[in-house]
Order: sequence, then C-alpha cells, then structure tokens
Amino acid sequence: MEIHLIFLYLAILLFFARLTGDIFAKFGIPSVIGEIFVGIMLGQSVLGIIPLSDVMKLLAELGIILLLFHIGLEADLKQLKEVGFSAATVAITGALAPMVIGFLVSYYVFNFPTITSLFIGGTLTATSIGITVRVLEDLDKMKERFAQVVLGAAVLDDIFGVVVLAALYEFSKTQEINVNATILLVFYIGTFFLFAPIIGKIFAYFVSSLAKRLNTLDFVPPVVVAIILLFAFAAHEIGLPEILGAFTAGIAFSRRFTIPFAAAFQADKAIIHKIEESLKPLIWLFTPIFFVYVGLQLNLKAIDFTSGHFWLLSAVLFIVALITKLVAGLFVKGTMREKLSVGFSMLPRGEVGLIFAEFGRLSGIYDHTLYAVIIFVVALTTLLAPIVLKSLWKTEQTTT
Repeated sequence: MEIHLIFLYLAILLFFARLTGDIFAKFGIPSVIGEIFVGIMLGQSVLGIIPLSDVMKLLAELGIILLLFHIGLEADLKQLKEVGFSAATVAITGALAPMVIGFLVSYYVFNFPTITSLFIGGTLTATSIGITVRVLEDLDKMKERFAQVVLGAAVLDDIFGVVVLAALYEFSKTQEINVNATILLVFYIGTFFLFAPIIGKIFAYFVSSLAKRLNTLDFVPPVVVAIILLFAFAAHEIGLPEILGAFTAGIAFSRRFTIPFAAAFQADKAIIHKIEESLKPLIWLFTPIFFVYVGLQLNLKAIDFTSGHFWLLSAVLFIVALITKLVAGLFVKGTMREKLSVGFSMLPRGEVGLIFAEFGRLSGIYDHTLYAVIIFVVALTTLLAPIVLKSLWKTEQTTT
C-alpha cells in the first residue's frame, strides 16, 4: 500500500473516530462503541473505504500497548493484591465455564467434530482486556474494587487464552495435546511475570538517575516508550500478548510498586509525573485507532442473515458466551450491580475472539457458516458490554 494512501486513511479514521466517539458519548453511549462503529462503517462490512493493512495493525497495536501501560502505571497494586483471590476465581470460572459448556453444546447438541468443538469453546473463553479497561476508564470506575477484580481477572484470562490457543494449535496438527510444551509455556509466563516488573523498576530507577545527572526531563518520554516496546517484544517472545508486557512495564514504573529490601530503586515522583503527562497525548491519539481497527476486522458481509441455522447457532452460542461470564461475576463480594459489572466487563471477546476465529478459518476448522456465527457472536459481546455497563452505573448515579 502506498504511503500517501496511508496518510489519507489515517486522516479519515482519526477524524471520524473522534467525532463519532464524542457524538455517541453525548447521547450516553460509550465512545468506544462509536469508534468500533466507525471501523464497521468504513471497513469491509459496509463501505470498504479503509482496507486492513499491516500499517493500520501496527498503529492499533501501539495504541493498545500504550493504553495498557497507562493502566499498569495507574493500577492500585495494594488493592490488586487484596482482590487477588477474587480475580483468580473470576478468571478461572470465566475461562473454564465457556470452554467446557461451549465444547459440550457444540459437540453434543450441534454434532461438530471434536477439534471444532474445542475451538468454539476456546473462542468463547476470550476476554478483550483493551475494551474492558477503556470502558471502565470512560466510566471513571478503574479505582473501584470490582474494577480491580476485573483487571486482575482479565490479565489472567488473557494468559489462559494464550495457553489454550497454543494447546489447540498443537492438537489441530497432531490430534494430541503436547503436555510438555504447554507446561514449558506456563513456566515461561510465570518467570516473565516474576522478573519483568523487577527489571522494569531497575530501568525506571536508572532513567530517573540519568535525568537528574543531565538536569533535563526531555529525554524521558522516548526512553520510556522504548522500554514499553522492549517489554512488549519480550512478552511476545515467550508467547504472551504484547499488551501484557506493556502492562508489566506500567506496573514497574508505578509509584505504588516497590522492590522488597531495595527501596532505593524508586523513580523520582517528577519523572513519573513527566511520564504520565507526556504519554497522555499519545494515548489519546493511538488508542482510538485500535478500536476502529476492531471494527475494520469485522466482516459482516460474510454473514448470511437469511439462514435459520445461522440464527439458531448464533443464539445458542451467544447465550453460552453471556451466561458463563455473568456466572463468573457472581463469585465477587459486593452488590448485585457490582457482580453484574464484573460479568459484563468480562463479556467482550473483541480482537481476542477474532484471533481465535481467524485461526480457525485459516486452519479449515471453521466452515463459512460457523466462521460467520463466531464473528457475529464476537461482535455482539463486544458491542453489548459497554452499553450495559454504562446503563448499570447511570442507573446507580440516578438513584443515589
């Protein structure tokens, strides 16, 4: 694709993403829905103006990486630790329930082959952490206890999804689960989460020290972005999504994270403030591109809306996708509104579900009808969750 066309597509995308997001927000609809809607309208589903491209994918990835770094930077680690058991319970329930029930329904009710049923179950386990945290940020709820449960659970869910996808990939090739490879992957992931924040904290300390010696903060933003990208690369190398690497980098730079017995390795508060202020414009610029890209990836033209089988299968899988995530929220302490908020926060499948769907299609595991069903269910879960969350908390604000 020629460079000048990329400039044109970005101009169209950025303008309409911001405009539509703000219009949706004015009418009480989360702006993220407006951004995804722009992607659907401009992409292959409707007008076909903006094609999928590696450049758009790169910019979208950069947007979600910066967003997750920001979330890690602002994360309340003490509260995350306090809700660790609840987050693990939500993650395990919210991953296993869709996996198991999705498989059983696909295999015994619709008589799909074993590998196809496993892939359907695997697709339904996904949670789009990017969509979840963006909605909670828009609602100004990231400091709430239930939001910290969601954040911890979504991270664990992403890890579980990676392990499931890796195992299913091996199974699709050999018809056997490679236990040793799966255990090794889990070991790599555990090692990364153990050491990455500590290494990141040391990086943050040296950045702070160098800034004092040079008597300038101007070099801090590009160096921090370089560290974020390094951690994203490291996460990818061990099989994790890049966004989890960025999240651990954010935790490492957080004021609330200290290394036991090494309190000296603490970045200066002025450095942290500089990072927060300088990265905000980048987050505002690149994050909408990610959500527009989610919409661009959806191909609603592939769906045969006249097929009765399509609607039956879609309805059943959507109910499974909905109920199994809502059940996970019931394990959280709090009001029913908070329990429902956790469940609906875990509902969006977003780009993670699309990755499963695309892999299933390319591997020949999904036929055209089943692929269309999965795309439709992913779209429904992605669009429904922000609307319901907004409604839940708008109701509370009205009654208090």
